[in-house]
Amino acid sequence: MPTALTDDGVSLWWTEDGPADAPVLLLANSIGSTVEMWAPQVEPLAQRLRLIRFDTRGHGRSEAPEGDYTLDRLARDLAAVLDTAGAARAHVCGLSLGGAVAQTFALKFPDRLDRLILANTAARIGSADGWNQRIAAVRGGGMACIADMAVGRFFDAAFIGAHPEVIAPVRAALIATPAHGYIGCCAALRDADLSEAVAAINSPTLVIGGASDVSTPPVQTQALADAIPGARHIVLDAAHLSNLEQPDAFTGAVIAHLES
Repeated sequence: MPTALTDDGVSLWWTEDGPADAPVLLLANSIGSTVEMWAPQVEPLAQRLRLIRFDTRGHGRSEAPEGDYTLDRLARDLAAVLDTAGAARAHVCGLSLGGAVAQTFALKFPDRLDRLILANTAARIGSADGWNQRIAAVRGGGMACIADMAVGRFFDAAFIGAHPEVIAPVRAALIATPAHGYIGCCAALRDADLSEAVAAINSPTLVIGGASDVSTPPVQTQALADAIPGARHIVLDAAHLSNLEQPDAFTGAVIAHLES
């Protein structure tokens, strides 16, 4: 599969599925994950869309430069992937960190965005202290030292016990993430607050929350929807990675939004 080269010389791995002449939907990943997090969505979405996925800088098969990243930088990465794919415009669906990047893309590149789906995300995710603590933990003990904590925030406890086949690859991808790449993305979330800016988003927007999401609880996803003119809000019976806990409901909501 091809790579996209960003304006600062970083190589990003990307892949696509579906008809080449169909409308484009780009999926943006959560922190600590790769394109494989979207596995349940690929087949149903690729039946009607040109589906583009890419590994965020610092993750998976993309390069992981040292230093702090920013949401602005990550949004320009998203644009670079679309450029390489020859897509002037796209729908964008982002989850968690990917949702924050999607918000920034909507603000920075409004003429390139059709419809927007923001899942399990917020205008401000977490606190500076919380992200600094996580950065310190990874610097001191590597990715394995936060794996239990992160997986416990990704999924509901009952789901973890009932679906080890889903949990195992997510945990493996998290541990395999380069520590400095993960830290770079933590810094992007630590330093970002889009609370005032999101009112300028003018694309039709769906916000998806998770009823048991402790990272971006429904009160935060509702606040995000309220801040974006005309946005709709739904809550799924899931935790943070709602697309994996409730794949059919998540995919159905995305399709309904894009075809409404």
